[in-house]
Amino acid sequence: MANTTRFDPRGEYFGELVDDLFKGFLVRPVAYEGRAGDVLPRMKVDVAEKNGAYVVKGELPGVKKEDIRVSVDGAQVTLEAEVKQEKTASDERVLHTERTFGKVSRSFSLPQEVDESKAEAKFKDGVLELTLPKKQAAARKQISIQ
Repeated sequence: MANTTRFDPRGEYFGELVDDLFKGFLVRPVAYEGRAGDVLPRMKVDVAEKNGAYVVKGELPGVKKEDIRVSVDGAQVTLEAEVKQEKTASDERVLHTERTFGKVSRSFSLPQEVDESKAEAKFKDGVLELTLPKKQAAARKQISIQ
């Protein structure tokens, strides 16, 4: 019996085919804060749990370390970055560009609050790595009744 696969027009292959077909004409991704018509892709983030801490890795290609902001409020983590456009030479004529510039941000909640005072951040080769230790739960206090 032969294997039959069902064609899904919403699948990843179809999306790539359409992108390749219209590349440079009409296709533009969704929205961000920057120049009209340009769009930064969504920041890709991985979150893992290791030794009582959350390890967050986020891809930020083309971003300089000083253009990254990380904030933690309880269990809420916010990553913000800005990709700045390089100056082009006055005698240079751009024929085609796919690189995007502007601000991008990403917020998400972790299952448990983070101890901000022990948080660490590293940035190397376009990857931001955060180590966010979990906040210890407060010990129960017995209240005496008088």
